Amino acid sequence: MNKSITVIGSTNTDMVIQTHQFPHPGETVIGKNFVVLQGGKGANQAVAASRLGGKVTFVSMLGKDDFAQIARKGFQADGIETKFVYETKEKPTGVAFITINHKGQNSIVVSPGANQCLGVKEIDSSMEAFAQSSIVLVQLEIPISTVAYVLKIAAKYGKNVILNPAPSKNLELEIYSNLYLITPNETEASELTGVPVNDVDSASEAADIFLVRGVKNVIITLGDKGAYFKNSEESFLVPAQLVETVDTTAAGDIFNGALAVALSEGNDWRSAIEFANKAASIGVGKLGAQASIPFRSEVDKLVHQ
Repeated sequence: MNKSITVIGSTNTDMVIQTHQFPHPGETVIGKNFVVLQGGKGANQAVAASRLGGKVTFVSMLGKDDFAQIARKGFQADGIETKFVYETKEKPTGVAFITINHKGQNSIVVSPGANQCLGVKEIDSSMEAFAQSSIVLVQLEIPISTVAYVLKIAAKYGKNVILNPAPSKNLELEIYSNLYLITPNETEASELTGVPVNDVDSASEAADIFLVRGVKNVIITLGDKGAYFKNSEESFLVPAQLVETVDTTAAGDIFNGALAVALSEGNDWRSAIEFANKAASIGVGKLGAQASIPFRSEVDKLVHQ
């Protein structure tokens, strides 16, 4: 069984502040705790997949700065292969400013920085990662042109690609046709399909549009309702784990990293989604992005409870 997973995507340094409520335009509110943590959707998913049992190679772009060195050391500590994590002098390492309210909801502003410089040249230099992986996991915090090229290379090598379409952007039809799996949340599914997604029926309608566009499998995450799966053969909802929420910042990233691991281990769709739901439920109970990502032992303990 090939548990090798290649994650291609962004790296950010997260500056996180907690406050009772989000400020209105022109308003200043007093915050509570402030921390600087490692994040970025690509990096979060790579860390999640590695901590949860995958053999992970990460392809990303950093600046030549202190944030880059901290990020690289973190990846290595989590057992992630970093020889395809590149650096550029053109832009600084990406940063994200995250505000979290008393309900655990977040508001995020991202400055992509070096993530915008991850291009075809770097993907061509990372062919070894494609060749050895069973699954390629990618998001949309890097240039769309790079994502499209990743899909072409993955198809060349016969690899299954999971696209987490976040943050939501307009996608060319050829991108959909190369996808093994797409994993939008309610908002992203609504924006990409034009169907207002808020329950199982609307998720099913949106999933049909993705399938018509050529995607083989669809998972739409529905927050506390769970995750809805559909392909040409079956459809079902996997309920979410009900837990107290502290911070939802990396919940989707944990879900996707866990899902990639479960699929690489040969699990069926329902089992894979159940595993991903459990992993994400642990993450939302902690503050921060990578700081909240659980290890396999934590999820296995929850599974056996």
